[in-house]
Amino acid sequence: MIDLTIHKEGLAHNIQKARENNVIIPTIAQMQHPETIPEKIREKLKNVGLWDVNPLNLFRITWKNEPKEFGGQFQAIPNYVEIPSSLSGVPCRIIAMAGKWFPTGCHKVGASFGCLAPRLVTGQFDATYHHAVWPSTGNYCRGGAFNSKLLACESVAILPQDMSKERFEWLSKIAGQVIATPGCESNVKEIFDKTWELKADPTMMIFNQFAEMGNPLWHYNVTGFALAELFEAIKRPGDRFSGACFTSGSAGTMSAGDLLKERYPHLKLAVGEALQCPTILENGFGGHRIEGIGDKHIPWIHNVKNTDMVIDIDDEDSQRLLRLFNTPEGQAYLKNELHLDDELIEKLTWLGISGIANVLCCIKMAKYYEFTEHDVVGTVLTDSAVMYQSRIQELNDQHGPYNAHEAAMDHALHMLGLKLDNMMELTYQDRKRVHNLKYYTWVEQQGRTAEELNAQWYDTEGTWDAVHAQAKDLDDLINAFNEETGLLKTL
Repeated sequence: MIDLTIHKEGLAHNIQKARENNVIIPTIAQMQHPETIPEKIREKLKNVGLWDVNPLNLFRITWKNEPKEFGGQFQAIPNYVEIPSSLSGVPCRIIAMAGKWFPTGCHKVGASFGCLAPRLVTGQFDATYHHAVWPSTGNYCRGGAFNSKLLACESVAILPQDMSKERFEWLSKIAGQVIATPGCESNVKEIFDKTWELKADPTMMIFNQFAEMGNPLWHYNVTGFALAELFEAIKRPGDRFSGACFTSGSAGTMSAGDLLKERYPHLKLAVGEALQCPTILENGFGGHRIEGIGDKHIPWIHNVKNTDMVIDIDDEDSQRLLRLFNTPEGQAYLKNELHLDDELIEKLTWLGISGIANVLCCIKMAKYYEFTEHDVVGTVLTDSAVMYQSRIQELNDQHGPYNAHEAAMDHALHMLGLKLDNMMELTYQDRKRVHNLKYYTWVEQQGRTAEELNAQWYDTEGTWDAVHAQAKDLDDLINAFNEETGLLKTL
């Protein structure tokens, strides 16, 4: 459960600071239903850019933003890409909700909101005293730093030094402090070690996405809700929502699968990881290039008991397809050989590296379960190729100029040619084995107890279900906070 105990002094400070900085906080219900956002706020958003450091952009923490860089409003269904069979090589429908149209260009701004908001509206985090520390493998600290800036809070971003330069350039302008830790995506322990150093300073409050239950609360109630709405909007007669796949960064998006399995009981839920770091599949380790996910441990917030399958993706597949979707030569192949229309070719640039890996997981799941044209598999695109232009240039420098022959080869080998290797349907005992791996990170290193670990497995109603249900309590606190600032009345 998320601690929602009120700290009166911190809460009073936060209310005053929000009042001074014109900060109104959106509710989870408004993120589900942005049409319920007050009309005056929606009017003001017509003059605000998507990435502007403006508190009004808190109301754009939703999957239903208009796909516009400036002045966008909201739409009935989320932004998404449907991957056609000519591209995927499987007959089922693959739908992928796009994170590109969130502020910062990534849905992690929502996950970080889910972690910060409970402590802000209870006063546990005092914006006049604490610094918000965002340990991350890339996008989460971007979202956390952005939200901190919008909420007039000081922030510290922590991420591996080998992440794309676009992340560091952007963070240098937003975060109060940026700390680069040794290694790449999978060097999560080095990030945790740095947070232990910072904890010695009482002004530093850690918002660990791998452990904060506000992360799954947000994804269950916002991402899961949006995926279910998207399916209902696009389904054809006879269609079934048969599967969902999410690569495990913090595993927050896996809780979207929890909601989907409740609504569609026959749905299969898969977790993806990099083949180069097969922690779930083989208790393995290693470095990899799928930016947007992190490995070598099992996140505390992963409800492993509800996970049906693990799928490992070779990071070379995601790199090759990044070039296919984002070079003129690759796009010419998509248009001339696969006959994709210009709109879809543009939408394929909405797939960042981890988004490509998510789609590849969907393809492998579809092949394994022999899904047909009546089956639908859902996933999300954490960010877009906007964050990886330097990586595309690095690939061009490494492999030489792209051409039509390479485009055809990349499509054939790295998408159509995916096999049923490096994946496993998880039995009850398999899931328990993976769950038990949490012990070595969270109990031995991070201060959790074996009793808490066992509760996640044996008391799902008192742990996962209880957290998912706290959205209403959080909304009540947010509404009370906004009432105290008085800003809604003076719009």
